[in-house]
Amino acid sequence: MFELQEANFLNYLKQLSPNRYGKVAEATIDRHHSHPINPDRNSIKILSWNIAKNNHSLDWSQDFLAIVRQHQPDKIFLQEVRLCAIKQQIPELSSMGWSFAPNLIDTSDNTYSGVLIATNYGDCISTRAKITQHQEPISDTPKVSLFVEQAWGERTLLTINTHLINFVETSKFLAQLNQIEAIIARHQGAIIFSGDFNTWNQSRWSLLLAMTARLGLTPVSFPFMEAQKIKRFLFSPPLDYIFYRGFKQNTANARVIDTLDSSDHNPLLVELHA
Repeated sequence: MFELQEANFLNYLKQLSPNRYGKVAEATIDRHHSHPINPDRNSIKILSWNIAKNNHSLDWSQDFLAIVRQHQPDKIFLQEVRLCAIKQQIPELSSMGWSFAPNLIDTSDNTYSGVLIATNYGDCISTRAKITQHQEPISDTPKVSLFVEQAWGERTLLTINTHLINFVETSKFLAQLNQIEAIIARHQGAIIFSGDFNTWNQSRWSLLLAMTARLGLTPVSFPFMEAQKIKRFLFSPPLDYIFYRGFKQNTANARVIDTLDSSDHNPLLVELHA
C-alpha cells in the first residue's frame, strides 16, 4: 500500500478546487514577426506535440530546443501550452511568430492553458479561436481550436491546431468536430490540421476520419515502427495526428521521437511538399 505525501496531497486537493479554473474569452494572443516568405516555400517541416503543460520546466525547455536545433521545423503545433497571463512570453519561441488560443485560466498561478501555432516565415492574415460549447467533467473546462491563415504564394495556407474534448459522450465530441469542419470548409486553399484528437475509441476515430475525408484532408503516414510510438491507450487508435491538403508527403521521412520524458505524448515530425 502506498503512502500519499502531504505536499502531493495538498496539490491534489488544490487541483480539484471548483474555483481553480476560470473562463476565458474566445480570442487569440498573437506575437507575429514580419517574416519573409521561405525561399523554398514548396517545403514545410512540421512539429506537432502535446507538451502536457510542461513548458515552464527546464527538462521540457531542453528537450524542445534540442528538437528545434536538430530538425529545424518551419511550423510548430503545441497543445496544452501554459502562458503567463501577465508576461505572455515563451522564451523558446522568441525567434518565431506565434498565435495562442487559451481554453482556460488557472487562477492558482495566473496562467492560461491552450494551443499554439508558431512559424518562422510567412505573414499572418487572420487568427481565430473556437471554444467548445461543452465542458469536460470535474474540471468543468472547455477545449479550444486555433485557426491561423497565412500568405502562401498566390493563395493562402490555413493551419489549425486543436485539442478535442475528452471524458464526454460521443455527441459532444462530434459537436466540436462540426465546429471545426464548418470553419475549414470555407477555405479553398492548402491546409495543415494538427493536434491531440483524443480518439481513444473506434467511434471517435471513425468520426474524425469521416470529417477529414469530407474536407479532402489526408493523414500524415508514418513508417510502421514510427507509428507505434504515437500516444494511444492499449489497442486504441492513436490520439495525435497531422492532416494536410494541397501537399505531398514522403512517408520515409516522417518520425516520432520517443526518447523524451518531458511529456506523456511523443513529438510528431514530418516534411510536406507542395
